[in-house]
Amino acid sequence: MKALVLHAPGDLRLEERPDPVPGPGEALLRIRASGICGSDIARVMTKGTYSFPMIPGHEFAGEVVSLGPGTDPSLLGRTCAAFPLLPCRACDSCAIGEYAACRSYDYFGSRRDGGFAELLAVPAWNLVPAPDGLSFEEAAMAEPAAVALHALRRGGLSAGDDTGVAGAGPVGLLLAAWARVGGSRRVFLWDIDPRRVAFARSLGHDRAFDSRETDPVEAIREATGGRMLDLAVEGAGVSATLEQCLRAARPGGVVVAMGNPAGAMTLSREGYWEILRKQLDLRGTWNSSYTDLPKNEWKLVLETMADGRLDTKPFITHRLRLEDGPEAFRTLLARSEFSNKVMFLP
Repeated sequence: MKALVLHAPGDLRLEERPDPVPGPGEALLRIRASGICGSDIARVMTKGTYSFPMIPGHEFAGEVVSLGPGTDPSLLGRTCAAFPLLPCRACDSCAIGEYAACRSYDYFGSRRDGGFAELLAVPAWNLVPAPDGLSFEEAAMAEPAAVALHALRRGGLSAGDDTGVAGAGPVGLLLAAWARVGGSRRVFLWDIDPRRVAFARSLGHDRAFDSRETDPVEAIREATGGRMLDLAVEGAGVSATLEQCLRAARPGGVVVAMGNPAGAMTLSREGYWEILRKQLDLRGTWNSSYTDLPKNEWKLVLETMADGRLDTKPFITHRLRLEDGPEAFRTLLARSEFSNKVMFLP
């Protein structure tokens, strides 16, 4: 099979690898779509993975083409997304289904070979069959869509809320889309990249604005008549946007910290006062929920895509082949060309 193999930070090569063979309880997935996450850019170009060589990629979907011993035969031929975290099943967090907090987890694309390949053996437990009619591309969007959904559920989103999202990248746009599905009255988006703002507006987010030109806190104050936000999600991993979210939240509101920071995060005295004086709830979010109770967010994502309430197809701006991978990552790191969700397809 063909695969993109990372040998060191910045050293990504297209290679031929032996076809994997599914073991007991595993299925062989022929990967039909694999998305590039923002974390993949840093992982491939600067940070590296936990060991080398490694095949990156954790946002992927495909067709089950063969089964290992003891695997449910009904999976054969199905279109499936794949939950990329492999829990230890032995720690206290795993015992209660909090797999994202597992103390000894494995992970496709960073701790073991992932989805930037033509084939991958995946435990059947990690596969989420897609409803009939859902495309491979949509199924590959399940991972970032579940992360966004989890963040809003952590924030307690309810119908009628005014919701704000700092950062209009792929997950920021998914947050905004989910906020609409969840009944937000108004959804505000802001970013320092005018290309992202323009793209958000092209998707119908008329309350998206360039925060270098417009103070998001004042814009929200004016639009809400001073009431401010019920829920603000920091999706950029930047100190300034965290403080904007704290300032934009109403008294008693909720701020969810979601963005993956590239460096140190700091909080000013004034920002800390916002938490104290407005008695804000500041909550963290990580990954997504993969238990059936109270909700399996992956199944909910795929069902919501299938019934048309969540349309992720417009999010995909680039469709590439694995052969394009090394150059694509150089372009993404340089930000020389606008992109939202970039996918590898056969």
